[in-house]
Amino acid sequence: MTALGGVWPKQDREAGVVPPPSMDTEAHWTKSGWHGWGYGWTLPLVCTAARVWMPLAAALTPAKAADNLLAPGLLQALPLELRFLLGDQPYREPDPEQRCARSSCLMITPLRGAYPHTDDGVEVRRILHKTRSITIEHCNEQFKGSCEGHGQVPTRGLVATRRFALGAICVYQLALLQRHDIGAALRVGLKAFLRAA
Repeated sequence: MTALGGVWPKQDREAGVVPPPSMDTEAHWTKSGWHGWGYGWTLPLVCTAARVWMPLAAALTPAKAADNLLAPGLLQALPLELRFLLGDQPYREPDPEQRCARSSCLMITPLRGAYPHTDDGVEVRRILHKTRSITIEHCNEQFKGSCEGHGQVPTRGLVATRRFALGAICVYQLALLQRHDIGAALRVGLKAFLRAA
């Protein structure tokens, strides 16, 4: 999520150059393999890999936060009944794997090392990784599209931005619950429904 008020150049930040007051100084820089460099916030999200993408856990931090450090907190919020957790490579750290082992959950992540892998589980992991990738990308897109998350966030500072993003996820979850209760389609027309609310 992009920070409000422009970007604070990395060299200025490191040199202690004071930015304009319109700039959000609590946001930070990160580099994504898909999106390149960005200044703002990261919103790690855990969702169901099912017919409907339901967010189960989320956090909002400055963009520099590492996924593997955020994973343990997100995993603590998940139900103990969870049997399979599809994750990306940064989640392949001892803490998340140990937590999954304690709750009888199997964590499935891509293996490190040169491709192509030739072990016995490679084909199953390939299918599950594709499922994870499609699920999380579509869930993120549906969520961001319905709450205008593609542009700059309308807030400044960690607390206000966290309230905005996590509040929007709560509204998204409540909208899915309400549509389920009345028997309406859960994904068709959801964006228009949320914008009308």
